Amino acid sequence: MCGICGIIDFTNSGGISSDVLNAMVTTLKHRGPDYQDSWTEGPVGMAHARLSIIDLTPKGRQPMISSDGRFVIVCNDEIYNVQDIRRELGALDVKFRGHSDTEVALEALARWKEKALVRFNGIFALAIWDRAKQELILARDRYGVKPLYYARTGNGLIFGSEIKAILATQQVRPSINVQALHEFAYFGSGLGANTMFEGINKLLPGHWIKLRDNKEHEETFWELNLEQNVSDDLDGATDKVRFLLEQAVKRQLVSDVPIGIFLSGGIDSSCVTAFASKHYSGKIRTYSVGFDFQKGVNELPTARRVAAYYGTEHHELHISGGSLPSIIESLIHHHDEPFSDAANIPLYLLCKELGGDPSVVLQGDGGDEVFAGYRRYVLINQARFWELLSLFRFIFSPVIFKDQATQRLRRVLDAFATKDWGLRMALLLTQDTSHKSFVDLISTSWRQRLRENDPFTRYHDMANLFANFDGVQKMLFTDVKILLPDRYFEKVDRPTMAFGIESRVPLLDNELTDYVFGLPSSMKLRKGEKKFLMKRALRNIVPNDILNGPKNGFGVPYSSWLRGPLAAYSKEVLMHACSGPDPVLDRGKVSRCLSDHQTGGTLQNGYILWKAMNFALWQQYYL
Repeated sequence: MCGICGIIDFTNSGGISSDVLNAMVTTLKHRGPDYQDSWTEGPVGMAHARLSIIDLTPKGRQPMISSDGRFVIVCNDEIYNVQDIRRELGALDVKFRGHSDTEVALEALARWKEKALVRFNGIFALAIWDRAKQELILARDRYGVKPLYYARTGNGLIFGSEIKAILATQQVRPSINVQALHEFAYFGSGLGANTMFEGINKLLPGHWIKLRDNKEHEETFWELNLEQNVSDDLDGATDKVRFLLEQAVKRQLVSDVPIGIFLSGGIDSSCVTAFASKHYSGKIRTYSVGFDFQKGVNELPTARRVAAYYGTEHHELHISGGSLPSIIESLIHHHDEPFSDAANIPLYLLCKELGGDPSVVLQGDGGDEVFAGYRRYVLINQARFWELLSLFRFIFSPVIFKDQATQRLRRVLDAFATKDWGLRMALLLTQDTSHKSFVDLISTSWRQRLRENDPFTRYHDMANLFANFDGVQKMLFTDVKILLPDRYFEKVDRPTMAFGIESRVPLLDNELTDYVFGLPSSMKLRKGEKKFLMKRALRNIVPNDILNGPKNGFGVPYSSWLRGPLAAYSKEVLMHACSGPDPVLDRGKVSRCLSDHQTGGTLQNGYILWKAMNFALWQQYYL
């Protein structure tokens, strides 16, 4: 993939500074180490950092100008149905200079404008300038796999694949977005369009923005299927899903460089490996990893069996956590925001070990959200039972809610105690409760500011959007709209692109997901069995011990680290954040939380302190 950035300033008749563009694109060089270039004309300047995947020749370089000379594009994209679109454009007498998918996307947009976006089966973030209309369009793929940020200025707009490119212009003064801070307090990241920087926004997945004469217009080019219009019975759906899974993986094997697979040995990555090994020309490489901080769950033996079953060229990596502070600080730099999902650490270490070889990997991300792979879907399917049990939570509270495991039960009961579906879904997705939260560490003045914002707004919006669906479908669709773009793809994009590795997600193929989203939840979850339809489709393709095995989550032991190797470091970082005028964190509350965590006990403060430390580091480096 690549990095893109640019500036439009409608009052600048002298042209955009090449020095500023170079400063912007330099911040994205890790995303595109192969080639960087820029283009300016009148009020607009755009730059591109290239990771060469398809068409390795100079004909694939960007910024790229359309065959008629009217449009200029910078694009971070992989379009998997590119040959179909290319043939259609060829029938319209379009002449191509190379074979990159960016050129096809450019010519499609030149002819079909925004309507071309819905035709792209792939992942992308792009900016295209219409030289005739003096108009800029930004667009992002339907699931938000690829990031795109922008900031409005008085005279125009600045955009980039990462926030650091926008900050490099020195036209945005960093300050805290209070709404994003409140969302971070509960979910570990800002939600929707919000970033931790006031004035810097994420372009929402499936959206495009048009800017002309300094007037902004935003629209949705794709939305989830709100009509349950698939009439296939279970056998028909099973056959269709099997076919679509295979086609999705096959489509994403197109590359002019070698491809690998991150293989955990779970259902999703095993599914990808099964079909990739069948269609890849040559022996596909698979990678599994073990860490010195990994306790209990060890995916290496299972992944080894799966690799042997499909005859892949398998590689096992054994990685040390090394210097934790430097790793955490590097990830703050790559995310540009505080980010509390510690699973980015093992992925970062794996990608660092690979060093960009291979430069393309397939992963199983999205399978849980599409096919109902999480326990919360089972809980929602049993909502009546949990609603009744929640009525007694205050009676049992002093007796049973004494340790970490029973605190999880408390969160579940709190979620099912409310009839508000937005709040219910939000509470099922946070570790924080009204009894124990990162908000507890925030100073009085900042807590007052937080009270003016609702951290669950995005979940309320989704509850309204999906009001006519059953509870399981509500949660599935909400996870696709929030959990995937705001947490999981952030977690995947930054560690992989930090080392110039493109991550592809075949389980979010357009044709596959369009079909599955149109099926009733009873096909995805049946009698408490998660991923029922997916498992049925993969019988005799993926080994039964994989399909029937337990779901093993990978836990990063940050709570133990904060008691051991990170104890002194975290205290220093947090105490520093509590100093100065109007600090966000309260020194006394943070000190007590640190002390309580060090003394152990049954109710640990690890997840709260991990959030606090990530926030404190971000504040130290960026504000």
